[in-house]
Amino acid sequence: MPRPTARVVVLDDADRLLLFSTRDEADERVRWFTPGGGVKPGETHEQAAVRELREETGLTTVSLGPEIWRGRPWVAVWKGVAREVQQRYYLARVTAFAVDTSGLEKVERAVITGHHWWTPAELAATQELLRPTGLPTLVASLLADGPPDQPITVDG
Repeated sequence: MPRPTARVVVLDDADRLLLFSTRDEADERVRWFTPGGGVKPGETHEQAAVRELREETGLTTVSLGPEIWRGRPWVAVWKGVAREVQQRYYLARVTAFAVDTSGLEKVERAVITGHHWWTPAELAATQELLRPTGLPTLVASLLADGPPDQPITVDG
């Protein structure tokens, strides 16, 4: 069963990237990922991206930029159902703001362990697991060259 997903690469005016964290129950590793989530029936990916930003960060006004990356599909089992996760990543440049997670859904509150604004240097130096794979290089390229003409395929 497909699960279309919209994610947002949120970069502030100091070129910091907003990521959320979760702890994997199987190996206890912390994983960091961009805001976003599933596309609801009748929603476009762009509408889902804006909604997810509002729910997860409290950001109510955002000019969503172009789709910059497209995730290679992968399978996740949720509530006993295998789903093919199909992610699209959009860029959002924002003025620095305090993240408000009060709009998180119950399931998100159960798995999200924190958030952090990462500098490019922190991304490059961390040993923590970042998603998508190669995130430090992807962000460095985005900051140096701007959004790609066509979405780039990424893993994870």
